[in-house]
Amino acid sequence: AANRTAITEFRVADVDEEYRRLAGGLGEALVQAPTTMPWGNRSLLFRDPDGNLVNFFTPVTEAAIAKFGG
Repeated sequence: AANRTAITEFRVADVDEEYRRLAGGLGEALVQAPTTMPWGNRSLLFRDPDGNLVNFFTPVTEAAIAKFGG
């Protein structure tokens, strides 16, 4: 969509490891380096080649881990 409001989210085992793996190829597609969000997920945000926002996240707080399991 032109307003780019949709976000595709993927839970990953280690968002920091994914960032290290992808960092060299993200370039200007990077929106936000891994950051711990107030709701307990650590998130990496970037745009895919079509401009869609993608979130790789790992639950890191007890509450987030309990919510997502694991």
